[in-house]
Amino acid sequence: MNGSARIFLTVCCLLTLGGCATYSASTIENAPGSPTVYEDPSSTGQLSGVGIESQDIQAMTDKMMRDMLTNPSLAGAKTPPKVIIDAEFFRNESSSRINKNIITDRLRVDLNRAAQGRMVFVGRHYEGMVKEETAYKGRAAGLLSGDYRLGGRITTLDQINPTTGRASRYHQIIFEMVDLNNSAIVWTGIYDFRKSARDDIIYR
Repeated sequence: MNGSARIFLTVCCLLTLGGCATYSASTIENAPGSPTVYEDPSSTGQLSGVGIESQDIQAMTDKMMRDMLTNPSLAGAKTPPKVIIDAEFFRNESSSRINKNIITDRLRVDLNRAAQGRMVFVGRHYEGMVKEETAYKGRAAGLLSGDYRLGGRITTLDQINPTTGRASRYHQIIFEMVDLNNSAIVWTGIYDFRKSARDDIIYR
């Protein structure tokens, strides 16, 4: 075999080996990641810490909603009162990171559905939308004034064991319905719980 033939065979072998290597690399099957898991928001999930979580939000709003429906000033008046339920005066003074709207929004929705006309819910957070539409129609905005508005406070008491690294957090959440004419508190509710864990998780 002359020199030219040997060079030709060498080039062919290199191209064949290169093609095989490329093919092998492209057909490697990477191990799949963990699949998405749907969890019941009313129960403790796979990730759990000492902060306020979905099961706590559902339990507290359900309790507050049921309690408000037994209050004669709110659900027993001859003329349905106009109530404002939002996070404007619902303060978070705790060490837990929480979007307050997730609590007040759920409370408003559940109460609105259960009240069945016994209360009128004022969407103060939609005031800008109403003003824009009434301006478009060329008339003054007919905004409702509220009779009662929700207030409240979230506070916590934390404990940490430096030896074991275990943390404990006590939550106290106060809900109050305030008469907007004279600042009287016509209804109040409290929800509290305590959690402990060795390693807390990050809440966002």
